[in-house]
Order: sequence, then structure tokens, then C-alpha cells
Amino acid sequence: MPDSNFAERSEEQVSGAKVIAQALKTQDVEYIFGIVGIPVTEIAIAAQQLGIKYIGMRNEQAACYAASAIGYLTSRPLLVIGGSSERNQETMGAFQEFPQVEACRLYTKFSARPSSIEAIPFVIEKAVRSSIYGRPGACYVDIPADFVNLQVNVNSIKYMERCMSPPISMAETSAVCTAASVIRNAKQPLLIIGKGAAYAHAEESIKKLVEQYKLPFLPTPMGKGVVPDNHPYCVGAARSRALQFADVIVLFGARLNWILHFGLPPRYQPDVKFIQVDICAEELGNNVKPAVTLLGNIHAVTKQYPPESKWWKTLREKMKSNEAASKELASKKSLPMNYYTVFYHVQEQLPRDCFVVSEGANTMDIGRTVLQNYLPRHRLDAGTFGTMGVGLGFAIAAAVVAKDRSPGQWIICVEGDSAFGFSGMEVETICRYNLPIILLVVNNNGIYQGFDTDTWKEMLKFQDATAVVPPMCLLPNSHYEQVMTAFGGKGYFVQTPEELQKSLRQSLADTTKPSLINIMIEPQATRKAQDFHWLTRSNM
Repeated sequence: MPDSNFAERSEEQVSGAKVIAQALKTQDVEYIFGIVGIPVTEIAIAAQQLGIKYIGMRNEQAACYAASAIGYLTSRPLLVIGGSSERNQETMGAFQEFPQVEACRLYTKFSARPSSIEAIPFVIEKAVRSSIYGRPGACYVDIPADFVNLQVNVNSIKYMERCMSPPISMAETSAVCTAASVIRNAKQPLLIIGKGAAYAHAEESIKKLVEQYKLPFLPTPMGKGVVPDNHPYCVGAARSRALQFADVIVLFGARLNWILHFGLPPRYQPDVKFIQVDICAEELGNNVKPAVTLLGNIHAVTKQYPPESKWWKTLREKMKSNEAASKELASKKSLPMNYYTVFYHVQEQLPRDCFVVSEGANTMDIGRTVLQNYLPRHRLDAGTFGTMGVGLGFAIAAAVVAKDRSPGQWIICVEGDSAFGFSGMEVETICRYNLPIILLVVNNNGIYQGFDTDTWKEMLKFQDATAVVPPMCLLPNSHYEQVMTAFGGKGYFVQTPEELQKSLRQSLADTTKPSLINIMIEPQATRKAQDFHWLTRSNM
């Protein structure tokens, strides 16, 4: 007689949604951020049933920001799964019909639509593998709406094993020897530690290199904390001077883009020698011709691998003068407060192990110089693209990771008032999941600068707001803290250093609720005088 159990097994059906969820689980996907709706709701439900954590966001943009930050923090970069129109309605004007695969191909490392449900595990494995091999980057998988609930025989599905970890590549030995010689002969060397070094978990090997050769270093925004900001060889307080007069610069996973002024004069010496260490061959030689290129994993390359000088004296003098200027601004007693006053009082209370998330214009730029990081991969901000709206999504991602892996850690999210407006409704997400986040909204009533209440009222006496209010201005004294209290969190409106200190102390002490501190500052407050305009470059 035939085996009835075998017959039952061979007829067992499984939905496309469950196949997708299992394929993701097999590839070690831990978190999904999204907004459910037709046709992807069932995918989220199936993923939760398998133990994948689902965080429902209020905005798809913020969901992608959060997922990208999770990828950076966990070394499992962004995989976007999007629902698309049904296959039998293509070219007919189907609901939200759009060439999504083709559109995403421009911006991703891999973009594909599985040809069948049976192909889904193969496509998802390739997408995950593509996202983490070489230079990490986002990948896209397109799911036709009819796949989600379509049933197929369970025995027709073959799940791919978890893709192997990325291979570790090392630089050519001869190039490493040449680089070592160039560094030994340098009179004014400088290391620049980029986001790539943080992603590569190269903190131990870079710290050893810095200390062994007493090399001054500068972190890029998301390279902060790879070597602690309070390390004696960190010359962040003399950034411009260090860049301008270094004769040899070693780039660890840092790109010579606008953040580093393209590596060109007048921000650098015309004959400065660059040593580039990067995992991406295409990045080597961008904008300048390097003296040495080291292609490979930064942590591995660093492991392949002079005393006090006039150079150190020059840097320390500049650091001292810049720090004195910042402290003078921070000590001003006038109200409203300025940026430096706010950040120095915040820095005094920040836990050393907290994540710092930041976005805004002056808020982010000044905050980078004052708010210190002591641990790698604990700084998230708008980075190369300067994208506004990333802050709350990044904070949510960091909080989810912190709750799972380092309970008790705080996420301090520092926002300009304009930047907060981009994703402000994610406060509800923060409260829904009761995440350990303290939002600091540095409020100057505008974009870059605003006006106080009296000036605002005076303007409106003459014409309608659309005719007289400058495009940079926002409504003065907006009570953003009430957004937090509306969802059950704690909100504070502060105008003095004493109020700021008290509210931050209370927020850090209360681990049961997220908080938002709305910090009023001088609407015309700005940065201290700079040696160069922020985007200075030579004529090319």
C-alpha cells in the first residue's frame, strides 16, 4: 500500500509570503522595518511568526533609514523588499504599476524579481550576499502581488544555506612596505579614520598603529569612536590645521569627497602624499593621485603592517586655541543660549557608552566637534549626502539593537528643529515600542537661522506671511515636546542652562519612557569663525 503520510506531505502547500519569510530567516535576517499594506502585509506576519522582529514605522522613508542603520550596526546591509503589481496585469495600468526593478537597478548593487516562488530563496540569498560582499550596499527584491498568497507544493521549495561571511582580502605585501616607508619618512603625518574603518571593526588594529607610532588622527563624522575622541592623539580640535599642513595622510576607509574637501588645495598642501586603504578598488585614486594604494579589508591591512616633533607642537597649539574659543562661547551667560552652551552642558552628562545620532545644519556640524564618542559604531548622522530626515529612523534602529545586545544603553538623538520636522511622527513609533531614546531638539526657529517671537509678530503686521516671512524661518517657539507627550513620553521645554541640565538629568534617570527636550536657542546663533568656508575648493 502507498504511504499515506508521504502522500499528505507531498500535497502540503505553502504560500509565497511564508517562503519569503523563511528565506529571510535562513539568511539570518533579524529585523524588518516597514509599513504594511497591499500586497506585503502577509509577509510581515509570516516573518513575525518565524521570530523575525518587525518594527512598524510611520513613513517608508524612515523605515529605510532605520534598516540601513541596522545594516551598519550589525554588518548585514540593507535589503529592500517591495510589492509590485500582479504579473497578469502588466502593461494594463495595474495598481501602482511601475518598472521598479529597472528603477532600483541604478541605485543598488543588485535588483531582481524572482521568476517563480521556487526561485525566491535563490534570489534572496544572492541579494543578501551581494549586499555584504565587497563594498557593502543596498539590494532590492521585487515581489509581484500575486506571489504573496499563491500556494505551491512545499516540496518544490529548496532553501539556500546562509551565505558565507564576506572573504577577507589583504593588500599586496610590496605596497604595504612602500606605505610603511612613506609614513616613516613623514615629518607631519596624519591618519583620517573613516566610516569604512568602523564598519570593518578595525578599532583595535588602528588604535595600536596610532599609539605605536604616535600618529595624530582625525575621525570623519561616522568614524568617530573607532579611536576614542578623548584620545591624546585625536586632533579633531585642530582639524583645518592638520589637513592643511600634513605632508603624508593615510585614509582608512575615508573618501576624498566634499567632507574632506576633495583632497585639493588650499585645504591641503599641493604636494601632500596620500595613502589610501579601502575595500573598493574604484575608490582608489578619486580626485587625487595617491602615493600608495592598499586594496583590502581595513582591519586586515592595518594588522599587516615617530616621536614628539614640531608637527605635534603646531597641532597642539591650534587645538588649544580652538578649544578656548569654543569654551568662551559655551560660557556665555546671555539668553537665549547659543549652540556651544547647549552642547557643553549636554556633553557633561552624556553616558560614555551612549549612541549619538545627529542631523541638522549647525546642530550637526557643531555637535560633531563638541559631543564626543568613545566607542566605535556609536555615531550615526547624515553623512556624505547630508540627508535630512534620517535622525529618528537611525535612532530607532540603534535603540532596537541596544535593547537586544546592550540593555541599559541610551540613544541620544540630537536634532535641529527643521530636521526634526522631516520624520517627527516617528515619535509615535518610539513610544509604541518604548525605546530608550532621548530626543534633543535644538530649536532656533528656522533653517540655519530664524526670528524671535517679537520680530515674527512685527513682520506679520505689514503683509501676509507668504509675502514677508523669509524662506528659512519656521514658527517661533514651537512646542515640539508636546509631540512626545501626546504619545505618552516625557516632554520638556527649556530656555536656560539650568533647565537643560535638570531635564536631561531627569530623562537619563527615567528608564521607563522616552523623552524629548525642546531647547530654545538664540535664533541668529551660528558657528565660531572658521579658517575656511565649509565647501572651499580650488578652481578646477
